[in-house]
Amino acid sequence: MLILGIETSCDETAAAVLEDGKKILSNIVTSQIPYHAVFGGIVPEIASRKHVEFIAFVVDTALKKANISLKDIDLIAVTVGPGLIGSLIVGMTFAKAISVSLNIKIVGVNHIEGHIKAIFLEKDIDFPFVALVVSGGHTELYIVYDHTNLKFFGKTRDDAAGEAFDKVARILDFGYPGGPIIDKLTQNLPKPKLSFPIAHIPNSYDFSFSGIKTAVLRYVKKHKKEIYNLNKKIEIANAFQWAVVEVLVEKTLSLAKNENIRNIVVTGGVAANSLLRRVFLEKAKESGKNVYFPKKELCTDNAAMIAIAGYYRFLNGEKLDLEEDANPNLTLKET
Repeated sequence: MLILGIETSCDETAAAVLEDGKKILSNIVTSQIPYHAVFGGIVPEIASRKHVEFIAFVVDTALKKANISLKDIDLIAVTVGPGLIGSLIVGMTFAKAISVSLNIKIVGVNHIEGHIKAIFLEKDIDFPFVALVVSGGHTELYIVYDHTNLKFFGKTRDDAAGEAFDKVARILDFGYPGGPIIDKLTQNLPKPKLSFPIAHIPNSYDFSFSGIKTAVLRYVKKHKKEIYNLNKKIEIANAFQWAVVEVLVEKTLSLAKNENIRNIVVTGGVAANSLLRRVFLEKAKESGKNVYFPKKELCTDNAAMIAIAGYYRFLNGEKLDLEEDANPNLTLKET
């Protein structure tokens, strides 16, 4: 079976071809970072317009790299939410048009589930496992029991972790996107003496990152004269990063321990962060847990993850109603 995956939930226009839900024949991603960087963040209207501009080219490139044509496709998997409404509509409309014109089966995919499934593009993980999805738009914890059965346990109550990275990078004038910049500047640095407070919500697996962003802003305003020094900025970024990483690791390992689950999957754009990977691997080993990360190009938004998630949804007997609209607020509990 050949599956065409289409992903346009935010600012990456992506298409991929998978064989039998596992083998990646192509995985094409066109980034819009240059168009949004000048604004310091994603502009939804620009994102949707660029998807319209790029979608046909990206799909065509994915098909050519896989050495097939649209007529060879057996199933289309497309992101239906969550995400930016304008961006989602572009991908869904394009996918539906192909489905109708060539009579190809189509299935809708939750973007978050796509991130969770990305690990299976590289290795088989025994069920059940704890899944931490951590990105610019999401920070959520689940236990995954099989390919179509999972349970939600916690999420951020305000900013996503990746969103906090971008906002702190903006405070420090590092540019956009903030996560990769902070990661690069703080590479292999030890834990600093400077520290920032972060919310630890008791009796809950929820997160909160808005407070630490405010703490960084207040610190910068209080130490204006020192902030012109790049090393000082890096120290602040490192302290911020350590605080975020430690709470992500703590909550995830706590869920795994309390539910007696050995395996953990960490995925989403922030899962590419070097410090997060290092601390997770160290702490998981100490706790007798196994932690797995998709390779970095499969952590960020891509269509291969949508294709594999759609494959398992299709095997479960699901299909997309062509009357169904995009849902920017779709939760994984609804799928």
